Formats: sequence, structure tokens, C-alpha cells
Amino acid sequence: MHLDLDPEQREFRDEVRTWLEENVPAGPLPPVTDQASLTERKAWERQLFDAGFAAVHWPTEHGGRGMDPLGTAIFYDEYLRADCPPRLNRLGLGLAGPTLIDLGTSSQQTRWLRNILSSDEIWCQGFSEPEAGSDLAGVRTRGEVSEEGILVNGQKIWTSHSLFADWMFALVRTDPDSTRHSGLTFLMVDMHDPGVEVRPIRQLNDVREFSEVFLTDVRVPRDNVVSEIGKGWKVAMTTLFHERGSSLNTAAHFRVMLTELIEALPPTLRQDSRVLTDIGRLYEEIEAYRYMTLRTLSELSFGSPVGPQASMGKLWWSELQVRLFELGLEALGPLAEAVDDPTLSNGLQNWRQRYWLARAALIYAGSNEIQRNIIAERVLGLPKGLPSAV
Repeated sequence: MHLDLDPEQREFRDEVRTWLEENVPAGPLPPVTDQASLTERKAWERQLFDAGFAAVHWPTEHGGRGMDPLGTAIFYDEYLRADCPPRLNRLGLGLAGPTLIDLGTSSQQTRWLRNILSSDEIWCQGFSEPEAGSDLAGVRTRGEVSEEGILVNGQKIWTSHSLFADWMFALVRTDPDSTRHSGLTFLMVDMHDPGVEVRPIRQLNDVREFSEVFLTDVRVPRDNVVSEIGKGWKVAMTTLFHERGSSLNTAAHFRVMLTELIEALPPTLRQDSRVLTDIGRLYEEIEAYRYMTLRTLSELSFGSPVGPQASMGKLWWSELQVRLFELGLEALGPLAEAVDDPTLSNGLQNWRQRYWLARAALIYAGSNEIQRNIIAERVLGLPKGLPSAV
């Protein structure tokens, strides 16, 4: 792995940097809470789309730039450094779109990919279900197959961005006698169809980003099945592969947050030896994580699979994020409670809310307990059922 950019990568970095300097919104865009804020965020996504930056990792024939993982990391490093708005259609651009590129039919790709790129249609993910915990195979939402299509009944939960979503990719059980990984089907569900009910969940940070989604006699056409009926587990694993790969580009995010925190500290705390020690330790962890992701991205660029190293990365960045916010809460004191202080950057406002959201990262994208099991069994070669100590 070479840590220096080659001439082509530098040229792309400079292109991205120049465009962002000229086009990034002057102030922070509002979180999506109503139709007006959604329209404002979509306008920024349209700018990215028109400039060819909506999904640089997508193949060129599907509207992307055909960038390898290192090129994609370069783009998001510049995007974060320019303090750009969070991406609106992350689940469409990072999961639904790549899954359709890999396994969708040409008509499905024509139907959905362009609207994903432009964010004309927003996507959510229908995997998690009540009482299933982290067990993706514990799907109980049923799909009754007929010549007309699939009649879906069930419930999804912790469904991010579903309140304003147009589509949901979902895993349903179409064989009532099947268990575990068999008899599952991967569907594209129109969130505007009759029988789809979205109930927002109020979180600890007072945000309603998640929802419960109730599906009652929702009729899904057969054309909305990705791959084949009963082969949904393979499709879901393809989607999760893209999710784990997309979680590698976060080192620049942590550097930005740590810099914001340091700049917001009162002068006395910047000289406090204990605070400086904690900041130094976090900086070391961020740099170590950055080099690990560079190695993984380099391997991906040469065609190597992600493998169990993705579990190590997910474990690392999610817990690092929590430690960073914990330091901020302790060091900032009353400032950590600020919600509208004009002297603070947008990143430091609502610090406590972001802290609570960071704790959710210990669960989503595969809970950290599951990631530790993967590391223990597949990396360290430990047996699955170690006897408990007597």
C-alpha cells in the first residue's frame, strides 16, 4: 500500500476540492423534519448529481464515476473537510442502488437507479423486526405469493428515514414453512401504497429519525422482487456487504469532530494536562484507525474481499465515536447542552443529542457483540461454545 496519492488521485482530489469550495452551502442545512426542509436538502443533492458527484463509487454506466474504494475515500475526505451537509439518501446510494447494480434486472435498474442518484426518491431499509434483536434471519413478516404478486403483512422497526421515504427494500418470509435463511424474499416496497403505515419513534435525543412500519395487505408486484422468490438471503448478504464497505470512510469524520471540540474548549481546559492526555489518546486512535482503513481500502481496490476485517473496523469506529462524545460532554460541561449558541459551530451544537445517536452505532450495522463473535471465531479461531467458568 502506498500512502501518497498518485497523479490521477491528486487530480480527482483537486477537482472535488475546487467544486466544493465554489458550491458548498454557506450555512448548515436544516435536519429533515418537514417537506420544506426535505426540499432544501434535495436541492443540494441535485447539485451533486448534476456535477457527477452523487455516487462516485457507482460504475460509470449507471451514472457514477467508477471510483475504486480509495477514490471514494478521497471524495468523502474532501466532503467532510468542506463541512458539507450530511447525505440525504444514504440508504439508496450506499445500499439499495449497489444491490440493484449487482443483482437487479435491467428494467429495475432503469426504474430506480437514476432517481436514487438524484434523490428524487428517498429509500429506507426494512430489515429489523420486533423481538428479532440482531438476528436478521428472524424475519416474521410474511409474503403470500400469487400470480398477481406478493401480499405482505408484518412489521418492521428502527426503520431509518422512513417518515419521508418513497421506497423501502425489505426482507420478507414467502415460505411459511421455512426457517432461518431459507424461504426469504427481497422486495422493493412502495411506501405510498395502501396498507403502509409509518409511526415515528421518539428517541432519547428527541429526534424522530426511526419509525415503526406496519404492512397490512400491501400488494407488491412480482417485478419488485430482486433476484428470485425464496433467494432473498443471498440478496440481503450482498446489501450488507455494501453496508460494511461503506462504513470504512469515517476517519476524516473523527478528525473533524476532534478539531471542532478542541477549538470549542475554554483556554483553561486547553492547558489541562488530563484533558490534553485524553485528546492525545483519541488522536492516536483516530490515526491508527485511519491506517487500518487505508489498508482495507487498498485491498478492496485490488479486488480482495472485505472479510472479517470489516467487523474489526466497525467495532473500532463505533466505540471510538462514543469515547469522543463522552470526552466532549465531560470537557465542555454546560456548553455540551447548548442548542442555539451562535458562537458554536453546527457540529458542536446539540452535542448531547449526537452523543446519544453515537451510542446507537454500537447496535446498528451489526451489534458490537455480534462483531466480537465474528472476530473471535473467524479471526482468532476460537470455538463457538466456550464453557463458562465454574
